[in-house]
Amino acid sequence: MESLNRGAAPFDSGLWERIDEAAEQAARAVLTGRRFLEVEGPYGLGLTSIEIGNDDYCRQPSPDEAGAVISAAISVPMVRRMFNLSLRRLAGHLDNHQPLDLNPVEQAAEAVARREEELIYYGQEDFHLAGLLTAKGRSHLEGGDWTRIDQALQDVLAAVTRLDDSGFAGPYALVLSPRLYNGLFRRYENTDLLQVEHLGRLCTAGIFKAPIEGGAVIDPRVGKLMIGQDISTGFASQDGIHCQLYVVESVVLRLDDAKAVCTIATAPQEPVRTG
Repeated sequence: MESLNRGAAPFDSGLWERIDEAAEQAARAVLTGRRFLEVEGPYGLGLTSIEIGNDDYCRQPSPDEAGAVISAAISVPMVRRMFNLSLRRLAGHLDNHQPLDLNPVEQAAEAVARREEELIYYGQEDFHLAGLLTAKGRSHLEGGDWTRIDQALQDVLAAVTRLDDSGFAGPYALVLSPRLYNGLFRRYENTDLLQVEHLGRLCTAGIFKAPIEGGAVIDPRVGKLMIGQDISTGFASQDGIHCQLYVVESVVLRLDDAKAVCTIATAPQEPVRTG
């Protein structure tokens, strides 16, 4: 099934390739979950739900009645963002070889990627989708003040120990808020060793700056990222002024074992005193 309607667009495959490349590069710069989670797919736009867990009785039958066995499933959200390209600028590019600004493509792709990140880390409670940082059954650690040079290592070691005790021996990924991640680029006193380099020896699946609060140590066996339609661009319509296009994907986190996650809540940073 051709769902992207590209044949109706007033330009050829060469420009579609440039649009696809711009969207892919912009999304890749935002996405972090795909860098440590196992990715399965793409299975196509028709993937609307996936089964999770094992089949089980909806209630335990008595000895003289038949039992009803049920499968659990979760929905696969479709994420979509529209954008416009000027018909006049498209004509100037195609007919007169003028430069074409693809910034609207990049902005739409970044918006779709940010929504994917939100679904991975926080899920969507209204639709019973768990996220890595909100799943029931995960471990949680109340950490300290990461402005202290030794605190990050102490907290990450404690989180790794909890995962190890739960049967998850790594490799581990470390996901941090921008503030915590940026703070790792400090050297230990009297050494040339950065904090991020030190922690990288422990978290060999990578250290990532993500749009979250606090941090988390994650064993990638936590689950898989299931892709229906991977990030794609399509044509919607044109109104005589703009060519209306969109970026779309369908994706969901299949959470297999929340015990493979230990979230870390760091202490509030003390204000810097001046004067």
